Amino acid sequence: MNDPRTRALLALDRQHVWHPYTPADDPRDPLGPLVIDRAEGAFFWDSAGKRYIDANSSWWVATLGHRHPRLIKTLQTQSETLTHIALGGITHEPAAKLAQELTAIMPGHDDPNVPADRKLSRVFYSDDGSTAVEVAIKLCAQYWAQNGRADRTKFLSFRGAFHGETVGATSVGGIDVFRKVYGPLLFEVVQLPPPWELAQASVESIVERIAREADTLAAVIIEPMVQGADGMRTYGPEFLRALREACTKSDVFLIADEVFTGLGRTGPMWACEHAGVVPDVLCSAKGLSGAMFPFAVTVANERMYDGFRGDSTRAFLYGHSYCGNPLGCAIAREVLAIYRDEDVLAHAQSLAPTLAEGFARIAQRIPQAQRPRALGMLGAVDLSTSSSADYHSDLGWRVFAQARKRGVYLRPLGATVYIAPPLTIAHDTLHELLAVVEESVAAALSQSGSF
Repeated sequence: MNDPRTRALLALDRQHVWHPYTPADDPRDPLGPLVIDRAEGAFFWDSAGKRYIDANSSWWVATLGHRHPRLIKTLQTQSETLTHIALGGITHEPAAKLAQELTAIMPGHDDPNVPADRKLSRVFYSDDGSTAVEVAIKLCAQYWAQNGRADRTKFLSFRGAFHGETVGATSVGGIDVFRKVYGPLLFEVVQLPPPWELAQASVESIVERIAREADTLAAVIIEPMVQGADGMRTYGPEFLRALREACTKSDVFLIADEVFTGLGRTGPMWACEHAGVVPDVLCSAKGLSGAMFPFAVTVANERMYDGFRGDSTRAFLYGHSYCGNPLGCAIAREVLAIYRDEDVLAHAQSLAPTLAEGFARIAQRIPQAQRPRALGMLGAVDLSTSSSADYHSDLGWRVFAQARKRGVYLRPLGATVYIAPPLTIAHDTLHELLAVVEESVAAALSQSGSF
């Protein structure tokens, strides 16, 4: 931090940059932000040349690591012919072929028991996870409004859910710290306890609630198998199956927010596959563009698309300037190709037992590290007795500081310490990461007098 260039960059940062999810006067990290010069694979390097393991895939986007050489080449190749064109009344090869390739890997795409009109067959492009969810919300609302059920305007979601940061996505979210200041701006939502809590009791209550609310419900939205931002709270597939059955019975749309859980993070390509369910709408982003561009998709079934047929008054009047950007589409196609060619899911699945064992060991050796949990390539422990993420706790940030000293970027979720590394991380690097997590938790708790 002593070289002139780094000092100058930090001075500029302090004067002009507004960091996300960071207090304006941040006492948690007295060293200030890291100045990163380059990244590759599971690592990045600061301006002093120190290497860090990227333990959370840079907010869950670098599922293939940083700067995958095939993605760099694709970016160069695509930029030679077409970098952007508006998608209104226009198409191009990357957009058309990506849509085909995405629908060919959606949950239930090859299941003969899924009716043709319920298969996920229509791709709408947008910019990031929040807008992918916003698209899903508007699609469901407009479908019912113009297909004889205008009273279906409400959405059902779950406490502890995080679905993004636009007003609509915030409305269906369920983490108070992200909602309360915007309360007057948000629309009404039917909100139930978190899935992991309901799953521990009985799913009958949600089935009954959906049936009771069906006349006014447009859709139910859920993060399949794990609520990420609430501290990686996992739940079983039986809950997801019961939810799908309840939505089908009451003819309510089911939106699967797979922005975090999709593309192999929990094991299979889509977390919905744990339960063998096919949602009516699926949202994907983050790793879809290989940590190269903001890029997202909302994939809907044919029934929903048919509900927009007719004259111009029935069109979906929504879209962003960069909708279906050729660079993003080309890179997303190459991401899917890398998953196939390099058998990314198999590699990640081979790492998952090591990750799970590592977090179980942390809880076994450190009494205050509670509720160890792992699913696919994510793992977490809690450092407080709270059953949900305590975002204002400094316990996780003490671990962050210890991990930073040891060459790991380990951004916490309040008092929850977790990792979600690239799916392509090497076995020896994962072992190194888990060792640093354990050392950092022990050191932080010892420092605070809690261990």
